[in-house]
Amino acid sequence: MTFTGHAPGSLVYRRLIIGLFFAGIATFAQLYSPQAVLPQLASDLGISPASAALSVSAATLGLAAAVIPWSMVADRIGRVQAMAIGVLTATVLGLLAPLSAGMEMLLTLRLLEGVALGAVPAVALAYLSEEVSPRNAAAAAGSYIAGTTVGGLAGRVVSGIVGEQVQWRAGMWTVAGLCAVAAVLFLWLTPKARGFVPGRFRDDAGPGMLTRLLAPLRSGGQLALYAQGFLLMGAFVAVYNYLGFHLAEPPFELPAWVVTLLFLAYLAGTVSSPWAGSLASRFGRYPVLLGAIAVMAAGAAAMLAQATPIVLIGLLLFTGGFFGAHAVASGWAPVAAGPDSRAQASSLYYFGYYAGSSLFGWALGIVFGEADWVWFIVAVLVMCALAAAVAVVRLRASAGTRST
Repeated sequence: MTFTGHAPGSLVYRRLIIGLFFAGIATFAQLYSPQAVLPQLASDLGISPASAALSVSAATLGLAAAVIPWSMVADRIGRVQAMAIGVLTATVLGLLAPLSAGMEMLLTLRLLEGVALGAVPAVALAYLSEEVSPRNAAAAAGSYIAGTTVGGLAGRVVSGIVGEQVQWRAGMWTVAGLCAVAAVLFLWLTPKARGFVPGRFRDDAGPGMLTRLLAPLRSGGQLALYAQGFLLMGAFVAVYNYLGFHLAEPPFELPAWVVTLLFLAYLAGTVSSPWAGSLASRFGRYPVLLGAIAVMAAGAAAMLAQATPIVLIGLLLFTGGFFGAHAVASGWAPVAAGPDSRAQASSLYYFGYYAGSSLFGWALGIVFGEADWVWFIVAVLVMCALAAAVAVVRLRASAGTRST
């Protein structure tokens, strides 16, 4: 009998979703753990905000460079096996990084950590698209993205609180320890793949690697989805990189522990990701994507206010809108690709996603440092507008569909 995907509500389906939830925590907690301690890191090492942010950009750059190779590895050895190797390697590097003697060693280890972390985003959504039915793929993708938001939140909040009480190195090391626990739970829970046979076990391995990689790049729709990740993630990471610096200045002058608690806004993404996935299953991905971008832009505009409560509301909207858009776009790419190119489509999306994070997470720091917060937010709004324009031009044809 042909495998058509695990049914929602079944034990295996629940193990799959929960296992990937912990994979998201293990990956994204350590990826962004330096972000909450950037002001302390900058002060301790005597460097600028943009230079301190390189500790985040180095990891996302390594991840961006590695997602495509990881998709090829997963095609060869299997989806779960590739993710397991990546998560375990990254956890070891994450435990070593805070022990770095200087910025150069820290950036080197963070770069290598990012390379290892690339396994999960490169493969997870392709694995999901093969293990659940197309009708349930959007909702399942939303659940996975919710796990990534919990990871991102935990990494920032834990490192921020511990970093303020002890030191930024202790904060990052504590997060790495939590990620080790999450990695073990991922390995224990995640079921073996049934919807995909690795190339080493096939008589016919299918199209060559280059063919599988180039196929999504010939699709205007796929390129538009990659642009969503590039622009929206770039804007998102930049806001979280520099908001702490902004709120430490007049008229806010918030203490570091209060700034750390603002990362609880990530919970908006934990809610919006599965919600956006469910809405996309009902109404189609395109309108939900545009709506999420609009919410994100509205939140960014609200952060121009000089009142802390309004900035917080803006951050909640910005975060919820971003993760809603990301849940839709990231789940759309592998489903819309051909069966032989799903891992490559997903990895190309994440290549754009983390390339945007690395580039704009650093470049908008120059805008923040040389101009001011107003021009910084203007740049963020322009990026949201460009993402929406690309979606209208290239993805509008899918407006009436519910599963593509």
